[in-house]
Amino acid sequence: MYRTIMVPVDMAHVDRLDRSLQVCADLAKLYSAEVVYVGVTTEAPSEIAHTPAEFEARLKAFAEAETATHGHKARVRAYASHDPTSDLNHTLIEAVDDTGADLIVMAGYLPSFADHFRRSHESVLLNRTKVSLLVVR
Repeated sequence: MYRTIMVPVDMAHVDRLDRSLQVCADLAKLYSAEVVYVGVTTEAPSEIAHTPAEFEARLKAFAEAETATHGHKARVRAYASHDPTSDLNHTLIEAVDDTGADLIVMAGYLPSFADHFRRSHESVLLNRTKVSLLVVR
């Protein structure tokens, strides 16, 4: 049913992704799907990586560890942005097309009061792409 599963990865909060990563791995095995881990970084040095190339290397290492743990096929797609916070929705929409994803599995969170006044990344992806979206809380 699914051939390519896109998983947005926030390298600053990998410790919060356990459930969504497990769901993704289970679906990848069930459908023999490839997983594409997508990360967005700043072009300036950050606490995660000093350069976009270093960020991509860290994302690749993350994907290799997930593949070793779960046994699915995986690749990465890293994007650099001047302002990842404001560009994130646009970049993830671009990533859906770039990766050929037909399913997005992403970690969700419980909305705060402020979230009622702005659109979540999940709702933007749901409304602006044609692929299925699974949010794991």
